[in-house]
Amino acid sequence: MIFKEFYGNTQYDQQVYRFTLVNRSGTRVSVLTYGGIIQSFFFRGIDIVLGFDNLQNYELQDAYIGAIIGRFANRIGNGVFPLNNTTYHLVKNNGPNHLHGGVEGFDRKVWRAEEKDESLHLFYTSLDGEEGYPGNLETEVVYHLDEENCLSIEYKAATDKDTIVNLTNHSYFNLNGHSFGTLEEHEVQIFGDTFTENDENALPTGKIRGVHNTPMDFRQPNLLLDRIDEDYDQLKFGKGYDHNWVIHGDGLRPFVKARGLVSGIMMEIFSDQPGMQMYTANFLNLSMKGKNNAIYPARSGVCFETQGFPDAPNKRGFPSSVLKTGEQYRSKTLIVLH
Repeated sequence: MIFKEFYGNTQYDQQVYRFTLVNRSGTRVSVLTYGGIIQSFFFRGIDIVLGFDNLQNYELQDAYIGAIIGRFANRIGNGVFPLNNTTYHLVKNNGPNHLHGGVEGFDRKVWRAEEKDESLHLFYTSLDGEEGYPGNLETEVVYHLDEENCLSIEYKAATDKDTIVNLTNHSYFNLNGHSFGTLEEHEVQIFGDTFTENDENALPTGKIRGVHNTPMDFRQPNLLLDRIDEDYDQLKFGKGYDHNWVIHGDGLRPFVKARGLVSGIMMEIFSDQPGMQMYTANFLNLSMKGKNNAIYPARSGVCFETQGFPDAPNKRGFPSSVLKTGEQYRSKTLIVLH
């Protein structure tokens, strides 16, 4: 079942709605037409995503909480990339780099919504030149909650001019409950044994590093915060985890398994993307309170951003993020709760 309700008006007087997907066991996911944001995700009566009770706080925050990220998730070095013998200049909004689609990325847009086949379909047209990107990009994101407590997020895009695309969702999870505090009592396993090395600005250098004998090794379940402050260059650069893991295999496959040791909730994520950024909210510093007056300090949620590799347009050897005219971008991520 899907329920629709008015949520509020943006600062530009655009109407925003909240759609809530509910299954027979009582699991429910609320999605806003503003940014395609996952505003709440209740499982066994516990809301496991950070968020806000009103639209104004979503507009004020700059942490991409719960939102669809596009056109290009993660960083593009110096806000520049080459394509078809042309150099494109994007907005720089993260030090010297372009991050998460720019100042007015997909997270700040009001999406058109349709209910179809017990799924929520969101649509947005990104115009040629928006934030510096070439081509008119027609984007669709589909949310579906099944009876096995699996939330699927499907991304589709097509362009009338060759461009780059990398879409993801930026939900902050705390499996012990959104208001639990920090990520203490979280166990994580990642199905990858290498990651893309970062420089001091969290931009990939182009090198792939192994996780063996480093605090990046989550091949077996480990407490998430157990090694986060170790004397390791990669953790120092980002004040914690903010890295892209290379995930084994191709097609729809396991990416990560996480468990809240207090709630007992386990989450598995599957995707068909080449990588996954795990971000432990190291820089979260909100001036406003979250849902039910919750306080969200740094490291109070973890993002698992299934994605193409950061800065892929500028790194030879990274999987291509180019979407050509006449082709369709398609990606799928499954979030399964137990």
